[in-house]
Amino acid sequence: MKILAIESSAVTASVAIVEDDSVLANYTINHKKTHSQTLLPMIDEICRMTETDVDDLDAIAVSVGPGSFTGLRIGVATAKGIALAKDKPMIPVKTLEALAYNLYGQTKTIVPIMDAKRKHVYSAIYKFEEGKLVELRETNLISIEDLTKELNESYNDVVFLGDGIKVARDYFNENLSINHCEASPLDRLQDAASLGLRALDLAKEGKLVSSDDVKPDYLRPSQAERELAAKKAKNN
Repeated sequence: MKILAIESSAVTASVAIVEDDSVLANYTINHKKTHSQTLLPMIDEICRMTETDVDDLDAIAVSVGPGSFTGLRIGVATAKGIALAKDKPMIPVKTLEALAYNLYGQTKTIVPIMDAKRKHVYSAIYKFEEGKLVELRETNLISIEDLTKELNESYNDVVFLGDGIKVARDYFNENLSINHCEASPLDRLQDAASLGLRALDLAKEGKLVSSDDVKPDYLRPSQAERELAAKKAKNN
């Protein structure tokens, strides 16, 4: 099975082509350009370099969140556009599941964290058991303080990855009482190759859907929605 994977949930823009558990191409840019500028040229380039015709793809995988509202919208819209134009099924992948696949086979408990601002992170907790990713705690939006308490109470040896490391590192080092470490910089950020490999496993489980069924999962209202809700509450 050949899959085009698209990851745009944060600053990193990443696209990959994976086939039968192999990564044929992986193009990643961690630079402050808008994903609307980067994704389509990146996809064109990896298809050209691998002599891949989009018609030959079996599915389109995309990171659906949580993450940047703008980044997720652009990534999902790009993936859906290709899927609709070429009549391809899609594989929606949770952003933090894809991140966990950066550490495929890791024996420690994996805690991907993404900066959600205001001393909060998006987090989930996973472990690989017999080659399969097991979700120990689903994705949520949590304060760094509360995540620290949760880990101290319920876990023993964890490895962090994701851009949330930068904002949480000092607090973790001062307040975590369990063994903990950080993934290497090579494995720390979103990577479409990992997303594609996760998508391959999901495809084997039959989790392919129509493009109509794919939408971003922001996990919380946008700032505009929050401001509107606050305004309505105030008027009432």
